[in-house]
Amino acid sequence: MSEFFPEVPKIVYGGPTSRNPLEFKHYNPDEVIGDKTLKEHLRFSVVYWHTFSNPLSDPFGAGTAVRPWDDGSNSVPNAQRKARAAFEFFEKLGAPFYAFHDRDVAPEGKTLRESHANLDEVVKVFKDEQARTGVKLLWGTANLFSNPRYMHGAATSPNLDAFAYAGAQVKKAMEVTHDLGGGGYTFWGGREGYSTLLNTDMKRELDHLARFLHLAVDYKKQIGFTGTFYIEPKPKEPTKHQYDSDTAACLNFLRTYDLLPHFKLNLESNHATLAGHEMMHELEAAIGAGALGSIDANTGDPLLGWDTDQFPTSIYLTTQCMLCILGMGGFTTGGVNFDAKVRRESFEPIDLFHAHIGGMDAFARGLKVAHAIIADGRLSSFVTERYRSWDSELGRRIESGNATLTELEAYILPKGEANKNASGRQEMLENLINEFI
Repeated sequence: MSEFFPEVPKIVYGGPTSRNPLEFKHYNPDEVIGDKTLKEHLRFSVVYWHTFSNPLSDPFGAGTAVRPWDDGSNSVPNAQRKARAAFEFFEKLGAPFYAFHDRDVAPEGKTLRESHANLDEVVKVFKDEQARTGVKLLWGTANLFSNPRYMHGAATSPNLDAFAYAGAQVKKAMEVTHDLGGGGYTFWGGREGYSTLLNTDMKRELDHLARFLHLAVDYKKQIGFTGTFYIEPKPKEPTKHQYDSDTAACLNFLRTYDLLPHFKLNLESNHATLAGHEMMHELEAAIGAGALGSIDANTGDPLLGWDTDQFPTSIYLTTQCMLCILGMGGFTTGGVNFDAKVRRESFEPIDLFHAHIGGMDAFARGLKVAHAIIADGRLSSFVTERYRSWDSELGRRIESGNATLTELEAYILPKGEANKNASGRQEMLENLINEFI
């Protein structure tokens, strides 16, 4: 079989002094940091949708992507050829995982039955290619937002038929993910929200969304799927307001409807900034609830106010991400999933390699910097010392729920005034981070 990327060799580690754009400068998969290799720490995943199904179009122009393996037909043979090209890419890049939506990988048919059959034909190629390459499925999902039937939502649609169709689509996508040995399944509510409350029964829609997810939990148990369920927050775009708007909103929803035991969060950097948060905030909010499962690795352009899905290149951002992830003990599910796309002007197949190499190097550097900061101990020692007063007997009583307001008054009355505050030393700590970067 001829190669789809004949001009690209297997990407290897060349080291920081390498000037070869098709070599890693910082990601050496076998290098050990702490108790794991970089490959084990980072668990890199390539997304199917942006990498192999995105034509690089925008609202002002047709797609620019040159993809020799794609003949543009909406046919199963074309989808199977694209699948083989994808696995050649995964293998040459050295990515251990991939992720997909059902409609990314197989054409949608005229009926649901036909769509199911199309997906089954492409999954046969996936199974063969997984066996050949050793690449695994990080997570699968269903596209419940592109087809016009979902214009009002899927699980939150006022149209019962749209809800039922979405349920059938998720059922099939879960079966396929299970059959491929996928490590998880993700729910992203791209149309689960509203444009105006004038025509929206929010309480009923949220109840329906919860019922939909409970149905998925029940079916997961029925088929014996042991992978992790993820919710991916995003505040807006395509809807004005999405119900899974940020980490806090998702956690509140999951707790309200008794779903938190069954779900973790898949957090994305660009979604965090659209919600008005830093990625570090979203990560810490999820970690505090024991609910961080995986991350989508990308970034947005600070001059643009939408989801640009650019590859991550900021070492400061990747360091912050890895400080959080290492701080929780590392990934136990999920990984670093490149939900990112090349720019419209970067239209040649080789640009896909340049983009992923840069993102993998950026996270490798972030991991090394974060590990060094943690090993150094100054940052964590400062935080520990800042909260030292809470290690007192009264502090422990408050934190354990045993103190009363009367007790607080009795403590502070003899003092007359609270002890003086200490400086937060923000600038000093930012300097510390830069010292390692």
